[in-house]
Amino acid sequence: MDYWQKQTKDTPLYPDLAWDKPERKDQAGKLLIIGGNLHGFAVPAKAFEYAGNEGIGYARIILPDALRSTLHAYWTDAVFCPSTPSGSFARDSKELILNNSLWADGLLLPGDLGRNSETAIMLDEILATIKSPIAITKDALDYYLQRPELVFDREDTLAVASFSQLQKLCTNYGLKTALTYTMALTQLIELLHLLTAKCGAHIITKFENKFIVAVNGQVSTTEAPESEIWRLEVASKSIVNWLHNDTKPFEALTHSVLTLA
Repeated sequence: MDYWQKQTKDTPLYPDLAWDKPERKDQAGKLLIIGGNLHGFAVPAKAFEYAGNEGIGYARIILPDALRSTLHAYWTDAVFCPSTPSGSFARDSKELILNNSLWADGLLLPGDLGRNSETAIMLDEILATIKSPIAITKDALDYYLQRPELVFDREDTLAVASFSQLQKLCTNYGLKTALTYTMALTQLIELLHLLTAKCGAHIITKFENKFIVAVNGQVSTTEAPESEIWRLEVASKSIVNWLHNDTKPFEALTHSVLTLA
């Protein structure tokens, strides 16, 4: 399995990436973070913090307008989009999001989106229209569990998925071999190798206390902590490192999980 590389905290595969970060803000990438709903905004707020700590040049957050009265005094540079009566992103948010995407080098969909049919339509249109790198995780990824081709067949897409989410995505994508919690790690590595060699998306998941990164048929594993709270931090760091190393997605994403090991 020459496509599989193993990494530990003491033996990083790409140690130079820890030091080879842009020193100037205008060279360190611009990230657009889209998330939140009337009943929650902690996830996009934390993603904004993680991205800043990882060294993004500039980050801009887009929230539904239902949060304006709560947050506008504290988050003066946030962009507020039309919201549904329930407080999620309305379909009319698309135009404002697309305009802001022209400013950004990449997008992060971190979650806290709630469940709404208008939001689902808006997210579909974002993936179909925007060509920049996009990272998707947590409940934002849940929107695509029944339509995994929107994620898997799109170039420059990163799915940071729990193993349960990955199971559903792969089953609904038509993968012939089912993913199970009792399967051997080597079998999962081979499946992700074959999947990402054919589809356009990149995948990060966690299995048997190992982070697994799969990009264009290449796979890396890294020892991971037992904590179940990891997807938001990994997604936020990964998209930043990817923007810093846009021609080396496998190296960048493999390096991103190392700080959590």
